[in-house]
Amino acid sequence: MSYQPQNIPLSLYIHMPWCVRKCPYCDFNSHELAEGQLTQDLEQHYLHALVADLQSQQKFVQDRLIESVFIGGGTPSLISAQGYQWLFSQLQQLVPFRQNCEITMEANPGTLEHAPFADYLQAGINRLSIGVQSFNAEHLQILGRIHDTENARQAIYNAAQAGFKRINVDLMHGLPQQRVEQALYDLNTAIDLGATHISWYQLTIEPNTVFYRSQPTLPDEDVLEQIQQQGEQRLKQHGFFNYEISAWAKELPSQHNLNYWQFGDYLAIGAGAHGKVSLADGVYRFQKTRLPKDYLAKLPAEHVQFKKITDDEMPFEFMMNVLRLTEGAPKDYYTQRTHLSLQSLSGIVQSLQHKNLMQNDSQHFACTKLGRQYLNTVLENFL
Repeated sequence: MSYQPQNIPLSLYIHMPWCVRKCPYCDFNSHELAEGQLTQDLEQHYLHALVADLQSQQKFVQDRLIESVFIGGGTPSLISAQGYQWLFSQLQQLVPFRQNCEITMEANPGTLEHAPFADYLQAGINRLSIGVQSFNAEHLQILGRIHDTENARQAIYNAAQAGFKRINVDLMHGLPQQRVEQALYDLNTAIDLGATHISWYQLTIEPNTVFYRSQPTLPDEDVLEQIQQQGEQRLKQHGFFNYEISAWAKELPSQHNLNYWQFGDYLAIGAGAHGKVSLADGVYRFQKTRLPKDYLAKLPAEHVQFKKITDDEMPFEFMMNVLRLTEGAPKDYYTQRTHLSLQSLSGIVQSLQHKNLMQNDSQHFACTKLGRQYLNTVLENFL
């Protein structure tokens, strides 16, 4: 049975790999600029490479429109607004964007690295994700951020003043030696400044980072639990709803991230970018060459690790995404987006329902509150 991709939403991820300074907790594909500045020649070279990259992926589109775009990094706001305007015009000649397509750009609060926010809005970007992480000066220093508290406040204010109606603020909790009241202060500040979406996630120490080699002292489990409980309560009091493990929205969820979690398709352009596409013979994941110099050396950059998801891997792959969502996903998405029978999952799902880890819902796959607490244990059942 062949796939019908036209029934599966298609998004686009764009990776901008450079940053001014690598943070000690960061394990993303980001690379410090030697002079802290992106030259015009390098910007143009990279933007042209992105267009060639998308051109090489046109065979994956299959008569679909781009539903959402997410520009991640690195620090995407190092690229000029004029550069984005040119890029979008070129990309849409290859694959049209849906009308009112959600286009998100990650931005750092540092004031020297980006154009005025109004210029990005004019270029077509309509949602910002501002990487604040904390409003506490000491924690910002520990995290190696290049901005200070005032930069962070000013960035959110400036974005709203520029006309952005959708502003996500990235915040971390469980920071080195963080107290409960400090974590709540960060949340309160983002809320008071008018964030419409908050990505609120616990700091984890990842391999291949400075923090992994020289581990900081993190709060104990009791403090972490208090931060989680009181933080969730505070967000709910201010009208935010928790639609995904670490995502809280006041109005609209991130359509792009929803597509990831609902096992939709997404093209991926840029150094180290990861994509997922449904073809006639199955579902594939791929990534692009990781180092910017290697990515730019061969245009269009080759797909690396282009790998088919096997039938045995599919249940875990699907559930790993959809069970992150509070409401889960419709059961018919499983057949539509994996082409496997629902019947093959019935025994596992019934067992998890009996343990009160998955909801007894005839229409949706979703965890219970207890199941979300022990999500890794739930997912192990689908391996």
